[in-house]
Amino acid sequence: MKVAFLLWLILVVVYDFRMRRVPNWLVLAGVALALTALALGAGPLGHDWRAALLGAGAGFAFLLLFYATGLMGAGDVKFAGALGLWVGLPALAPIWIVASLVAGIHSVLWLALRRWPVFPQLALMLSGPLRATESGTPVRRLRIIPYAAYLALVAAAWMVWGRQS
Repeated sequence: MKVAFLLWLILVVVYDFRMRRVPNWLVLAGVALALTALALGAGPLGHDWRAALLGAGAGFAFLLLFYATGLMGAGDVKFAGALGLWVGLPALAPIWIVASLVAGIHSVLWLALRRWPVFPQLALMLSGPLRATESGTPVRRLRIIPYAAYLALVAAAWMVWGRQS
């Protein structure tokens, strides 16, 4: 199931970096795989149902506050809940902290490049893809930070390198 978890994380990273959204089908696939892994006792981090459900609830509830204030997209919130099922509550806190630091670096770099356009292409890449409005003119999305992608990257690193027993 570790391979399934890593493949799911890779899909989330690619989709969120490219589109700045995480579709429901991808979140639901992750939830289904996590529940299957838990039922088979084959979770990638070896936690139990209680830790998984607490992780899912905490991931969803905590990030829901950011969604309610308009700071985060709904896909990020749903992904955090699904990720909590995979990693459980004990691993979720360090994953959140590191992913938040990486997302903070992303935003600081983007703001600096907007103010001092030394590398304009990098600033455009960090701000995300264009989307078309009803009039057909392309505009940037309001959410520039692919937070789910950073959560997924840190979770993959945590599973591969952070859990050396």
